[in-house]
Amino acid sequence: MTGARAFARREWGSLYGAVRTALAAKRWRAVPMALTAVCLTALCQLVQNQSWGYGPVHGLGSVRAEDPLWLALLRTPLSLFVPALDLPVWGALAQVLVVFGIAEICMGRRRTLVVAYLATLAGTTYARLGIWLGPDSPLGLPGSDARVVDTGPSAAVVGLAVYVCFRHRAWLTMNLVIVAMVVEVFVKSNLAGKEHLAAIVAVLLVCAVSSLSSRFSATSSGASGTSSGASGTSSGTSGTSSGTSEASGSALAHRRSGASGGGVESGVPPIRS
Repeated sequence: MTGARAFARREWGSLYGAVRTALAAKRWRAVPMALTAVCLTALCQLVQNQSWGYGPVHGLGSVRAEDPLWLALLRTPLSLFVPALDLPVWGALAQVLVVFGIAEICMGRRRTLVVAYLATLAGTTYARLGIWLGPDSPLGLPGSDARVVDTGPSAAVVGLAVYVCFRHRAWLTMNLVIVAMVVEVFVKSNLAGKEHLAAIVAVLLVCAVSSLSSRFSATSSGASGTSSGASGTSSGTSGTSSGTSEASGSALAHRRSGASGGGVESGVPPIRS
């Protein structure tokens, strides 16, 4: 039991502490963006299930690989909050609330939005690339997927989960998320599953760049500190040398003064006539 507690503390301690502190201090005010995303997703689900609402919602938020790229990019921000019609909306709402909320607390609103949209764009871009590669390629997609409506927050949720685990060093959890998405593709090889993998790849690249940047900054800071220390040592040595030179000059002047005054201080008796 002690080993399990130690593992849980090592794996989720930092993450749990950050979330608990924020919720204890601000309660629901700690996650305004996540709550807004949940309400927007629920609203899109409600409207698109109306006879009058399906057209406007999908005209503004549905993305297909066959659409022009500029139109897909314009629709991508809202497409993140349009849940898929063939999946239960409660699952999407729970994912958005939990994952977006944790990410908002741990990373801030701006970074959460950037990672979420990066993951979504990675999936959208992969869909076009996969159709171009064709079904014969291991990374390709059949041409019929060009007409599949590509909406929902799942790619953003997966990308945020991986990035939050990376930031808080929850390595096992991050690997479990990745393995689960890989298994999903093997069990049911469809557009959504492969887009999840594309989102993971994009976020892992961001993690790698962030890690390399941190290491470079640490190395530069260490080199700067070493250089400052060497400069201080050199200044100290210079000061010591200067002090020694001044002391030698004073001693020499003192001796000359003694010689010109009759040699009393020099210890040489004066010459008597």
